[in-house]
Amino acid sequence: MFDIGWSELVVIGVVALIAIGPKELPAVLRTVGQWMGKMRRMAAEFQGQFQEAMREAEMADVRKQFDDISRTATDLGTGFDPVATAHNEIKGAIESPTTAEPAAAPITGTGPAAEPGASPSVPPPPDIPVPLPEPPPPVTSADIAPPPAVAPAPAEQGGGAPR
Repeated sequence: MFDIGWSELVVIGVVALIAIGPKELPAVLRTVGQWMGKMRRMAAEFQGQFQEAMREAEMADVRKQFDDISRTATDLGTGFDPVATAHNEIKGAIESPTTAEPAAAPITGTGPAAEPGASPSVPPPPDIPVPLPEPPPPVTSADIAPPPAVAPAPAEQGGGAPR
């Protein structure tokens, strides 16, 4: 709190002893001690109230977060049905098939399509079936060639250890 060392306390005590006198010094010290106790209690009470306010603020924040999470969980529980969503998407794709066609480039130049107010018309691409490649024939054991035979190495003549 205060940075007062023992030497400063001794100087304060000597000055108080001289200024107040030895008769009145114990009563003055008792009064100073009571005032110090009151200040400490007030500081502790203020600190406790401050801590309580901080806890209430944290609890309100936690309560708000909890309410947000529970509301989100409730919304997910009622609106989230992956089976029904997939069923509806498949049903919609079957009923109205769509093809992904690139956007047509604007036509520029002269002619009837270049006149102001005329809309360019691009004929749709023809529906030409694309042939699929034929699958390869199945592989049989006759198609697999046996491994080449390895001829044994000629034996050394003399049958002894190499010289």
